Amino acid sequence: MSAGTLYMLPSPLDAACAPGADTPSAVRECAHRLDYFLVENARSARATLKRLEHPRPLRELDIVELPPEHEGGLLRELLAPVASGRDAAVISDAGCPGVADPGALAARTAHGMGIPVMPLVGPSSILLGLMASGLNGQCFIFHGYLPVEDDARGKTLVELEKQSARLRQTQIFIETPYRNLRMFEAIRKHCRGTSLLCIASALTAPDQFIRTQAIAAWTPEQVERIDRRPTLFLLLA
Repeated sequence: MSAGTLYMLPSPLDAACAPGADTPSAVRECAHRLDYFLVENARSARATLKRLEHPRPLRELDIVELPPEHEGGLLRELLAPVASGRDAAVISDAGCPGVADPGALAARTAHGMGIPVMPLVGPSSILLGLMASGLNGQCFIFHGYLPVEDDARGKTLVELEKQSARLRQTQIFIETPYRNLRMFEAIRKHCRGTSLLCIASALTAPDQFIRTQAIAAWTPEQVERIDRRPTLFLLLA
């Protein structure tokens, strides 16, 4: 018996975005024919499947949360039905699974088990922010979260700016929404005012905010718009 396929199924970045605006019809069709889902969080996955108007009652679907990385053996057990011919999908809380979100280990394990892995088109905050930033899209790097401690974060920002200047490389990072304002203050304190900073906040939401300008040009009114909202920072020296 041939193996099934493990689909990497994107979920919305913002629930207020109209489903047709961020979800291709092929993603909806794929989700509709599946009944087995490996997910970051069961509750948010159910919300995604409801948003996609899955034709079956959600209680009839097999929705299983992905195990921690150190429990690789359990992940192989969860993928065993796929190896035996059953199709499944990986869903993270927001955006593309495996890209700054859980799912990479599931894909890697599937490859090791001879299971085909199929990525589906969907929203990625990293790429959407980069697309709209006007910064260097030929050379960029995503760092995820920077250190929380003030001194370590400051040193990291200085190094990222130096790397950006040396390589003409766009530096991309995120922060927990309630610390967005602290992150901006750290950027303004440790980076040069002439460096370009794009802030992309609440992407795909009806009131999304995306702006690129020199660090010194940012105003308090603009920065207030990112307080406690999912935000991407892009820096180019």
